[in-house]
Amino acid sequence: MDRTLVLVRHGQSEWNLKNLFTGWKNPDLTPVGIEEANKAGQELKKLGISFDKAFTSGLTRAQDTCDIVLKELGLELPVVKDIQLNERDYGDLSGLNKAEAAKKWGDEQVMIWRRSFDTPPPGGESLKDTLARVLPYYCQEILPCVLRGERTIVVAHGNSLRALLMVLEKANKESIMGMELETGVPVVYKLNADSTVASKKVLHHA
Repeated sequence: MDRTLVLVRHGQSEWNLKNLFTGWKNPDLTPVGIEEANKAGQELKKLGISFDKAFTSGLTRAQDTCDIVLKELGLELPVVKDIQLNERDYGDLSGLNKAEAAKKWGDEQVMIWRRSFDTPPPGGESLKDTLARVLPYYCQEILPCVLRGERTIVVAHGNSLRALLMVLEKANKESIMGMELETGVPVVYKLNADSTVASKKVLHHA
């Protein structure tokens, strides 16, 4: 059985470009981000990968990336959109430049909010909080599709996809901090019947 799960972090957004904390805000993709999404679709097409199921977040940059990828593959699928897959909510940091935030709260404090596992920024979510909403959604909604043999793509965000890496890569709260997904680069997993990873392939853009 073909238990394929593909994870894609959305293409570059306007706020990625400006080095702003984005979280649940809704900036559009940049021209570079659109190109990254096109390339993601092209790389998947080269491998002959198609999909039966598509999941994305409630945010435009992920939805647009997903639409572009599916269009490149010539697929018209109903896409499941759910805020459980949204990026980590940065609370009071949202919309601030990372240098501005450091001026206001100090480098050390901002780094703790960005890199610690369980310290949330004011009014926002820690990575631990993000995992607490993403993981149940993965187990209840996404994983059963994959295990039924439905080829599944999930287009989401750096931090919400890290939650899935914790399961797939058996990462702990220390090792997950160093794991980054590049924008618009598909990661193709084949799963075993017990939901562990049989193989992994990262489709870097040529």
